[in-house]
Amino acid sequence: METVKTVVLLTLMSLVFVWVGGMMGGTQGMLMALVLAGAMNFVSYFYSDTLVLRHYNAVEVSRAQASGLYAIVERLAQKAALPMPKVYIIPESVPNAFATGRNPQNAAVAVTEGLLELLDDEEVEAVLAHELSHVRHYDILIGTIAATIAGAIGMIANMMQFGAMFGVGDRENRPNPIVMIVLAIILPLAAAVIQMAISRNREYMADEGAARITRHPEWLQSALAKLSGYNARGTMHDATPESAHMFIVNPFSGKNISFASLFSTHPSTEDRIARLEELKLELR
Repeated sequence: METVKTVVLLTLMSLVFVWVGGMMGGTQGMLMALVLAGAMNFVSYFYSDTLVLRHYNAVEVSRAQASGLYAIVERLAQKAALPMPKVYIIPESVPNAFATGRNPQNAAVAVTEGLLELLDDEEVEAVLAHELSHVRHYDILIGTIAATIAGAIGMIANMMQFGAMFGVGDRENRPNPIVMIVLAIILPLAAAVIQMAISRNREYMADEGAARITRHPEWLQSALAKLSGYNARGTMHDATPESAHMFIVNPFSGKNISFASLFSTHPSTEDRIARLEELKLELR
């Protein structure tokens, strides 16, 4: 059911993007938006993993360089029936982790140095099981495409404001400038809400997947509580809104206010822990 919701939401975002292009330039604008959406998705599919790992200065490690971490990932990959992903460590004191890659055959998991210092082995295993659950369900690819389309809608919305002020667009089909300005405000907000809905659903699913892989929901509950508590006090260096959805906890949680929770890429830690609590009875 969650997969169907995600497909529907992604389709809706793409249609909005193409429709906005039509608003700006009629049929030609619609075609340009369609081509642009295809190009962005192509880049997201093939290169997003390389770009994000490079952005966070992630360093690939081997079994010899990080035997404990590598062994945990290898064991979990076997349990989840996944190919062995590449393993990276990020030189960052704030504890966090993410997975990336367009499919299980081209996946990578990355953890910060701070996470390895803060969590015990069982909690690290639960975090990595969460990330491998993302890999198994292609969550990172879906989230990256959603973030890319949402960003593009925001960019076109800015162009709509410019068009409303200076009369840019198809003369025969140009809408009322006031309508264009209103849409330019509403559309990016709508796209952001849709993107965050996709991301939050996927986090719940990955939490459940981790609990089923490890058979110990309490390990992830403990890890989430520690990570959330630490991240509430500070923000990761070089963290970007575009990649926030990839991490196990929101790297900007320390800057959140109540209104901003609507646009959070992650459910609240309390909700995630409560859902994991419900799984304990089922997994006993």
